[in-house]
Amino acid sequence: MPREEKGKLVNGIFGYIKQSHKEAPKEYMVGSASVQVLEPLPDHVDLSKVVSKVEYLIPYELLSTIDVIYVKHLKEFETRDVNAMYKDGAIYVTNLQDNNQDMVDDIIHELAHAVEDAYGAQIYEDEKIQREFLGKRIRFESILRAAGFNTLQYNFKSLEYSQALDEFFFEDIGYPTLVNYSYGLFLGPYGTTSLREYFATGFEEYFMGDKRLLNSISPAIYGKLSELVMEEYT
Repeated sequence: MPREEKGKLVNGIFGYIKQSHKEAPKEYMVGSASVQVLEPLPDHVDLSKVVSKVEYLIPYELLSTIDVIYVKHLKEFETRDVNAMYKDGAIYVTNLQDNNQDMVDDIIHELAHAVEDAYGAQIYEDEKIQREFLGKRIRFESILRAAGFNTLQYNFKSLEYSQALDEFFFEDIGYPTLVNYSYGLFLGPYGTTSLREYFATGFEEYFMGDKRLLNSISPAIYGKLSELVMEEYT
């Protein structure tokens, strides 16, 4: 074979290998959980940075409460007006992300629910968080009544999520007003909706926000998360 043709053949082979390697999906892990990208992320979202940030923020023992993260936009996200969900050891997160931090937020919020499932007995056995949440909900109802809202048809003493109450909060009252009335009682309006979301918003604040703020607003959550973290390092 002439030298020129041989050179073209070699360059073609190396070019094919390089392109194949470039197109092959990269494998990512968060702790021991694999990240399965079922639908592509936007170019401005760097999954490697998202994964690194989550692993940097969350202790390994808590990361081990999930088995897999699926990146895919589900119709259920639109129905529930969410970007992610946790179910049976898996986190499902939309690929339609605005930026790296939004994806980190989504994953860590759902990880909070995984931790709650795995350590639920330890988290809730002394009922401190439940009492803290219900006390805030009762005070919150009083604030809303004083502002002229009719709360009589809603059960503010329930720990569980209520779609009717959720709609009352975010549709009848509205998000901006809800922020003002819940300020100082809850870390954010989403934490008003149920015990699970109250814990999840506290989890986010502990690992991504201001621990001192969490301790001042939700000391029961701060104390319980501090216990879990200390156990991992002892």
